[in-house]
Amino acid sequence: MYFFYNLLVSLVGILLIPASFFNRKLRLFHTGRRTVFASLEKQLLSDHPRIWVHAASLGEYEQGLPVIKTLKSAYPNYQIVVTFFSPSGYEVKKGSKEVDLLTYLPLDTQSNCKRFLDLVQPEIAIFIKYEIWPNYLRELKRRNIPAVLISAIFTKKQIYFKPYGGFMLKALEQFQHFFVQDQKSGRLLEGIGVENYTVSGDTRFDRVTEILKQKEPLPEVANFVQDRPCVIAGSTWPEDEKILVPYINNTEKTIKFILVPHDIKKEHIQSLTKSIQKPVTTYSELQASGKTDFSVLIVDTIGLLTRIYQFGQVAYVGGGFATGLHNTLEPAVYGIPVIIGPKYEGFREAEELVALKGIYSVASAKAFNKTLDTLLDNEELRNSTGNINSNYINQNIGATRKILDYLQNTRSNS
Repeated sequence: MYFFYNLLVSLVGILLIPASFFNRKLRLFHTGRRTVFASLEKQLLSDHPRIWVHAASLGEYEQGLPVIKTLKSAYPNYQIVVTFFSPSGYEVKKGSKEVDLLTYLPLDTQSNCKRFLDLVQPEIAIFIKYEIWPNYLRELKRRNIPAVLISAIFTKKQIYFKPYGGFMLKALEQFQHFFVQDQKSGRLLEGIGVENYTVSGDTRFDRVTEILKQKEPLPEVANFVQDRPCVIAGSTWPEDEKILVPYINNTEKTIKFILVPHDIKKEHIQSLTKSIQKPVTTYSELQASGKTDFSVLIVDTIGLLTRIYQFGQVAYVGGGFATGLHNTLEPAVYGIPVIIGPKYEGFREAEELVALKGIYSVASAKAFNKTLDTLLDNEELRNSTGNINSNYINQNIGATRKILDYLQNTRSNS
């Protein structure tokens, strides 16, 4: 199977070249990897031991950030090397000072794996959530470098649990230890003979709690909101905006709205702005002019959403009418009610908070209008719903500490 897998990966690498001319994301994916090894040779510090952390994209990076920060604090002489698979993660974080070295992960070919590990020589490799790369894992195992998977979550639909999933199951078995989010994932692993796991929970709870404690100011947004009630709609897709925009245009309530679209391309921002019939500005315009006499703010930049939620009385999280629900913990940590679309199956925290009535799922514009009106009109309900979310998060923190205890023990025994 490795022969066919390696052939497929090599073919993908070849096809990326012509495909990159027609797609910006594929172009970044391809061109970004062309300089990985030269960048590593230049930036790796020869006199520092290293830890390698791999994330698929931005969400997984944020999930692993509490572990990264704690490792940096516990081992200040170590160089933390973080790799991304997706441009949507790397392009956002490439200038970040949170880690020592940040780059793309070279494609999972045998030669790339050997060259990458020859250069980095990590003492341990930490993969986040879903990332299973057979050649990297096999080469790590061959070199006796421990690999752990953190904040992992497994479902019956995944290939490891299918009769034809033997090749990927073999790759999965190369991990020294798994830190899974829930007992259900642990039972699935046991069902295929994997018992080296710990139910640690999800490090995202630690991450959002850290953000809450920092509560970094955003003076432009604070000036926009002032003392008015505010609804925050984060990571919205066009399907979400079809429900949000009519409400904004038709409501008679004197409230502010902040929309943070998933797609911040110029064309989409312009289209969204034109669809809103109330005074509207963008974050870029707000920064330039300082004028706040608007009802609606459209955020046309990235990296602010987690902080913007602090200004909301109610939050709407996008994706539940489209391709997949976005992070509901980010607004929930601020102790405010959250509204989502109908597609949230498989998102554990959303499923649990809907059952607890901290999150409201709506399947239509009519249901959205009614739910949002009720929450805005009823302060007592708003507060009690928000408290459900805060308490839920407080009850689920601590995954980072469990992971760090294991990593420290692994290092001391190596």
